[in-house]
Amino acid sequence: MHETYQSPFTWRYASDDMRRVFSEIHRRKLWRRVWVALARAQASAGLITAEQLADIEAHAEDIDLERALAIEKITRHDVMAEIKTFAEQCPIGGGVIHLGATSMDVVDNADVLRQKEALDIVLARLRELMLAFADLVEKYADTPAMGYTHIQPAEPTTVGYRLAQTLQDLLLDWEELARVRENLRGKGFKGAVGTLASYSQLLSEKDVSADELERLALAELGLEAYPVTTQTYPRKQDWLLLNALAGLAGSLYRFAFDLRILQSPPFGELSEPFGKGQVGSSAMPFKRNPITAEKIDSLARYVASLPQTAWHNAAHNLLERTLDDSANRRVVIPNAFLAIDELLSASLRIVIGLSIWPGSIQRNLKTYGVFAASERLLMEAVKAGGDRQQLHEILREHSLRAWAAIQMGRENPLAAFLLAEPAFTRLLPPDRIRELLDASNYVGEAPSRARELAARVRERCGSLPK
Repeated sequence: MHETYQSPFTWRYASDDMRRVFSEIHRRKLWRRVWVALARAQASAGLITAEQLADIEAHAEDIDLERALAIEKITRHDVMAEIKTFAEQCPIGGGVIHLGATSMDVVDNADVLRQKEALDIVLARLRELMLAFADLVEKYADTPAMGYTHIQPAEPTTVGYRLAQTLQDLLLDWEELARVRENLRGKGFKGAVGTLASYSQLLSEKDVSADELERLALAELGLEAYPVTTQTYPRKQDWLLLNALAGLAGSLYRFAFDLRILQSPPFGELSEPFGKGQVGSSAMPFKRNPITAEKIDSLARYVASLPQTAWHNAAHNLLERTLDDSANRRVVIPNAFLAIDELLSASLRIVIGLSIWPGSIQRNLKTYGVFAASERLLMEAVKAGGDRQQLHEILREHSLRAWAAIQMGRENPLAAFLLAEPAFTRLLPPDRIRELLDASNYVGEAPSRARELAARVRERCGSLPK
C-alpha cells in the first residue's frame, strides 16, 4: 500500500528477514514471550496456578494487532493495550498476566532479544562479505598497482593488499559486534524503579526471593540482566550498540568511497557491477554512474549520525527514568539495523561482481610508478659510491620536468632522463637502472601480508555465525 508514507526500509532497502525482526507482530510476540517467562517463574514460586500458566502459554502466539490498536486509542499506552488484548484471550490466566511487572520489564527485555536476533543476521552477512573479500585478496595479492596518498601517486602496492585494508577493518568490526552481542544485557524483572519491590511484596510469604524469581524468568529467556537498573536498562548500552554498527558503516563507507575514485575514468582500475539494462543517467545515456557505491556512502553516513541520538538518550535519562528516549528509540535502533543490512547486501553484490581492469592498472603504474622507483635508484646509487644530497637534487629536477610533460599529455619521460644522466650512469649500468626503475616489483611484503590476513580471516570464519 503506497497511498500513505512508508519508510524506504519497508520496501526498498534491507532484507525480509531483517524487516521481520523489527515488525510489529514480532515485537509483540517477544513481549508475550517475556510475559510467559515471568508466568513460568511465578508458577514455580507458587504465585500463579498451573492452569493459569497453561492458559497464558496457549495464547502466546495469538497476536491480534487490530484489537490491541483499538484499545490503545483509549489507553494511549501500547503495552497496556497488549496486556488487555492478551488477557481477553486468556479466560483463566488473563488476570495474572504482567503480575508485579512494569512496562519496561517487558519492553527492555524484549528489545534486547530482538537486538540479538538482528546482530545474528548482521554477523552472518558480515561473515559472507569477509569471505568474499578474502577470495579477492588472495586472487590479487601479487597484482601490482599504483598506490596513492592524498589522492596523488605515491608508491606501488598490490590490488590484494589494498583490498586487505578493508578486510582488516571488517574483521575489527566483527570482533566489536560479537563483543557487543555477548555483553548485551536486559533489564531483568525489577519493577518500577529497579528495586524489585513489587516482586518482593508478592513473594513476602513464599520461600522464593525476588532475586531467585528474576533468575528463573531470565533463564527461560536465555538472557542475562544488569544487576542494578532504574526503570530501564542503562541506555549507554544502546550507544555502545549503535557505535559498533556505525563502525561497520564506516568501514563500508571507506571501501565504497575508494571504489568511486578508482572507477572514475582518470583511474579506471576497478568498477562495480553494471547490469545489461541498467541506466546510468536519465539525460546522458553513456553514463555509468557508481550508484551502488554512492548508495553505500549515503546510508553509511546516516548510520554514522545515529549514535549521537543514543548518547543524548543515555545522558538525559534523568533520575530513575524519563520517557524522552522512547519515541526516537522506536526509529533509531530498527533503522540502524535495517540500514546496515542493506549496506552489507549492497557491498556483497559489489565484491562478488567487482571488475578489475589490468590494462588501466598497468597504465597508471607505468605512468607514475617510475617516480616511486626513483627512490630505489637513489639508494642503489649511493651504495655504489654516489653523493646522496647531490643525487637527490638531480632526481628532484628531472622529476619536475617529467611531471610537466605528463601534465601536457605526454608519456612520462623520467626513465629516459635518468638513463641519460651521467651522475647515475657512471655509478650503475643502464640495464641495472632500467631494472631499478621498474616499479612493478617494488611492493615489499604486500603480497605475503595480504595472504596472511586472508588466511587468518578464513580461520576465524570457523567461529563466525553461519
